[in-house]
Amino acid sequence: MVALSKSILIGVGVIIFCLIMAAIGRGMGDTYAIFLLPISNDLGLARSEVASIYAVYIAAMGAFSPISGYLFDKFGSRPIYLGGLFCLGTGYWLSGQLTVLWHFYLCMGLMSGFGAALIWQIPGQSLISRWFDKNLGTALAFIYAGFGFGILLLAPIANILIESYGWRLTYQYFAWSFLCLIPFVAVLPWKTIEKGAPNNPRRTVSGKAEGGFSLFEALKMRAYWAMFLIYFLTAFAIFGVSVQSVAYLVELGFSEFEAAGAFGTAGVLSFAGMFLTGVAADKYGRCLVASISYLLTIVGVIGLAFLQFVPEKALVFLWIIPYGLSMGARGPIIATLQAKLFAGRGLGAIYGMTMMGQGLGAGLSAWFGGVLFDLTGGYNLLFCISIFSALICISLFWVTPEIRLGRLNKAKD
Repeated sequence: MVALSKSILIGVGVIIFCLIMAAIGRGMGDTYAIFLLPISNDLGLARSEVASIYAVYIAAMGAFSPISGYLFDKFGSRPIYLGGLFCLGTGYWLSGQLTVLWHFYLCMGLMSGFGAALIWQIPGQSLISRWFDKNLGTALAFIYAGFGFGILLLAPIANILIESYGWRLTYQYFAWSFLCLIPFVAVLPWKTIEKGAPNNPRRTVSGKAEGGFSLFEALKMRAYWAMFLIYFLTAFAIFGVSVQSVAYLVELGFSEFEAAGAFGTAGVLSFAGMFLTGVAADKYGRCLVASISYLLTIVGVIGLAFLQFVPEKALVFLWIIPYGLSMGARGPIIATLQAKLFAGRGLGAIYGMTMMGQGLGAGLSAWFGGVLFDLTGGYNLLFCISIFSALICISLFWVTPEIRLGRLNKAKD
């Protein structure tokens, strides 16, 4: 009983730690919607140019995710988290001093993107899967909820700091706060954390997983590529809209504070949405719950588009509520399935390679949204593409047997 209680406490501690790292790694990056107009106005850059900085960041986070997974599988958690915090803090500190676009690509895009890839989902998913089995979807939902928690916590702070000190000092304040976490993370009991709970099928003795599929074996499977495509298209549906949402609302007559508040509220709801989705998928089935969440995304995008015809500020909740509840909601579903289908020595790398799909989709979508605005002066085509991408994802959940049934068909894969 004492051992069980200790195991539960450690497991909860692992969830809290991973939630905080997710909030920092991912939540900070997605406050960029609040920085977009101040940076654009200060540097005199076109909307597509400023959006392309975020596109490089989110694409880099995805592209570096396989490396993050490989490093986790090979070296363990401590160096991953320490290196991630260092890159994240350094990247944002340098970003507060820049004036040239390609310097932003290098510092905020590549360096901060690499740092986010190291501390966000990849190590957290692997660690939590070693501590939870029966309710794994619920446990993993906390990592994805870290995205919403990060926006909830950091977006209003960023908005206040920008209004008081400007965007440059704001980035530097955040950078120092991230760097100050390094010594605390360094002294955590990593050997205990990495082993996992007793009787968990993914528990390790040495801290490194054994058996199961390698990344290269997974790459030959239909199930893996279906999940990769789901991540890519989901990101394409979400991020082009979200990164432009604050600027879009400002153009419709919202104040910058109101627009940032709407974005932050959507982040609050995403925290609840990702957690509830993980719980619901464990109980009602992944395909049904995922389909409902995609329909919420579609309703939210339609609600946002509707505001340009009836710009009543109260109607912004037609976007905030459904869109916020569905942001990131599919992540816990796929992550749980991957942990069960691909458990073993290559799980971290498999997670990472799948996340590359999300990064590529998000980066392309964010850049494309800015280009479409510069070309057309609006976002209606982007809204249509977002809806179409969500519909394809719904079909993939139902037509892919491994996702629908929750088991691999080795004879066909």
